[in-house]
Amino acid sequence: MEVHHTPMPGEIPVPHGVQDYTTVDGRIVEESSEEFKFDDSNQKQIFAGLLHPEDSYTEDGTYWADLPFGQRVSFITKVDNAEAKREFGNFWKMFKNDPLSPVNWYFSNCVLPGAGLLLEGYVLFSIGNVSSLFQAAWPACWKTYDTCSNNWIAAVTYLEIVGIIVGQVLVGFIGDGIGRRWGLIQDAIIMFVGLIMLTASWGTSLQGWVICYAWSLFFYSIGVGGEYPMTATSGMEKGTRTVVSTSDDRLHRGRKVLQAFLMQGWGQFFNQTFLILLLIIFHHGSGNPPYSAVSVQWTFRIAFAIPAIGTLWLVYFRTFKMAKPSKELEEAKKKANVTGYDVESLKLILVNFGPRLLATAGSWFANDVFFYGNKLFQSNFINVISPNHKGVMLGWLYSLVNIGVSLAGYYLAAFFIDNKLYGRNIMMQVGFLMCFVLFVVPAFHFAYYRESVNITKFQTMYFLSSFFNQFGPNAVTFLVAAEVFPTSVRATAHGFSAACGKAGALLATVLYNYISDQTKFYFVPWFGLLGMILTFLFLPDTTGLDLMEQDRRWDFIRTGRSAEYHGIAIHPRHLSLWERMRGVHKNYNPELDYQQRVEELRKEWTDRQTSQFTAHKEEEPEDLVETFGHEVHNYFVRTTPVLRPRNPALNEKFDLTGPAQDI
Repeated sequence: MEVHHTPMPGEIPVPHGVQDYTTVDGRIVEESSEEFKFDDSNQKQIFAGLLHPEDSYTEDGTYWADLPFGQRVSFITKVDNAEAKREFGNFWKMFKNDPLSPVNWYFSNCVLPGAGLLLEGYVLFSIGNVSSLFQAAWPACWKTYDTCSNNWIAAVTYLEIVGIIVGQVLVGFIGDGIGRRWGLIQDAIIMFVGLIMLTASWGTSLQGWVICYAWSLFFYSIGVGGEYPMTATSGMEKGTRTVVSTSDDRLHRGRKVLQAFLMQGWGQFFNQTFLILLLIIFHHGSGNPPYSAVSVQWTFRIAFAIPAIGTLWLVYFRTFKMAKPSKELEEAKKKANVTGYDVESLKLILVNFGPRLLATAGSWFANDVFFYGNKLFQSNFINVISPNHKGVMLGWLYSLVNIGVSLAGYYLAAFFIDNKLYGRNIMMQVGFLMCFVLFVVPAFHFAYYRESVNITKFQTMYFLSSFFNQFGPNAVTFLVAAEVFPTSVRATAHGFSAACGKAGALLATVLYNYISDQTKFYFVPWFGLLGMILTFLFLPDTTGLDLMEQDRRWDFIRTGRSAEYHGIAIHPRHLSLWERMRGVHKNYNPELDYQQRVEELRKEWTDRQTSQFTAHKEEEPEDLVETFGHEVHNYFVRTTPVLRPRNPALNEKFDLTGPAQDI
C-alpha cells in the first residue's frame, strides 16, 4: 500500500531524513532519487565496507577461509603484505616527524598495557634467584634445615603458587562482576603493599623471618594472579566495541596481547641483571662466595624495593590516567540487560563451551609442568661443566642467557600469532611437540648427555626448550584462555584456566622434591603430548576471527537461538575438531548471515536514532554518518519508517498524528 506523507507542524523527522516522502508497505521511498534502486547488488555494494572488509573477504564477498587452499594462501599473503607496507609507512612517517615517536608508541601500546606483568615477572623470577642466594648465605636454614623448618622453606614456593591461584580465580570473578578497571587498580595496590612487606620482612630469628617472608609473598602473589585475567581481557577488548569490528582487532589482536604479555620476559631480564649488579656492588665488587649476611640483606631488599617504586606509579596510572577498560564489558552487559555478574552466561559456558574450557585449562596445566621442568636442564649441565662451582653467579649468568632465548621466542610468537597460515592452534601444537621431543630424548639417554663430551648438546636442548615454550604454549595459552570465550565471562574463564596452569606448577614443585633427576625427565615429557592432544581435539582456532563476531554468536546462544546463527564464528576453520564432530558448523550460511547482519545493523541504527530524541540537551548528539558511513546511513534513512517520540508531552505539544514508528 502506497501512502504519501507531507510535513506536519511540529513533526520531528529522522535526523538528516526527508520530511516529504512516500511509504510503500511502511518503507520510505524517495521519488526524486532516480539513480538509487533498492536491488540486492546495490545493497551489497553499500554494505561491503562494513560487512565484508577487504582484509577478510574477496571482492565477490567470499570469506578467506572459504577459498581453495591455493587462493587462500594468495589472498592471505596479499593482505599481510599490504598491511606490512601500511605499518612500515606509518612508522617511517612517525620517524621522519620525530625520531623518538616510535619509541613513545611502543611504550604507550606495549609497555604500559604490560607494566603489571613486567613488574610481577621481575618479582616472581627474583624469588627463585634469591632462594639460591639464601642457600649460599644461610645454609643451615635454607639448605640443611638445622635452624629452620623444612616445611616452612618449602612453604615459600607453595604459598607463592597458592596466592597466585587465589588471585587468578578471585579477580577473574571480580573483573567480570565489578569491572576490568577495578580489578586492575586492585591488583596494583595489592602488589605494592606486598612488595613493601617483602622488602621489610623481618623476624627475631631466621625461622621467624622465613615465616614473615612466606606470608608476604603469598599476599603479593594474590595481586600477581589477578594480573593474568585483567591484562589479557583489557588488552584484547580495547577499542573493539564499535558498530562493526576493526581491522586492528582482526589482524593484530593476538600481537597486541602478546606484546603486553612478553613484558613478563623483560621483567625477568631486568631482575636477573639487577641482582647480578647489586650482588657485585654490595659484595665488594665480586660475585664469588662466601657471602656475608649484610651483603645478601642489601641485595635482596634493594631488589624488591626497585619494583615497589614502579608499582606505586602503576597504582597512580591505573587510578587517574588509564582509559576506560570496562567499556566493552559494560556494553555487553547492557545489551544482555544484566547488572553485576552474568550468572546465566557462566552456566551456559559450562554447557556450550565446556570442551573449550578443558582445552585452555588442561593445556595451561600441561605447559606449567614443562615451564618448571625447564630448570632441570640448567642444574644438571652446570654440575657437569663446573662440578666444583660454588655460589650463585654461574647459574645467574646462564639464566640471563636463557632469558634472552626466551625473549626471542616471545617476540617471534607475537610476530606469527595472527598469521592465518600458522596462527594460534598450530603454534601451540608445534610448541608442545617440540618440548616433548626435547625432554624425551635426554630422558632415555640421560647418562649419555650428562657426559662432558656431550654436554653442549644438553645445553642446546635446554635453550631450545625455552624457545619453543615461549614460541608456543606459554604465549598461546595466555591469549586463547580469554579469546575463545564471550566478553561477559572472559575474565572468569581466563582466571580459571590460569589457576589450573598454576596447579600444574604446584604439582611439579611438590613432586620434584621426592624424585630423582632421571625420574623427573621420565615424568615431564608426557605433558607435552597431553597438551598437544587437548589442543588438537578441543581448542578452536580464532586467528582472524574478531571478538565482536564471537560475542554476536554468544547473543544467539544466550537467548536460546543458537540454531539461528549462521556467521563465521561457526565456520569449520574457527571450530575445534570436537565441535566439528558435533556438527556445530552445519548452520554456517554466508547468505543468511549477511541478511541477518543487515537487519541487525538497521536495528542498531534505529536504536541510536532513538537515543537522539531521548538524550539530554547538553549531550552532544552522535554523528551517525561518521559512525555508519554516508552510504549506509542514507540507505537506512530511505528504507526505515519515520520515527517520532513516544513522550506524551511532546505528542500533546505538537499534536503528532499519522502513521509512524513509535520509539
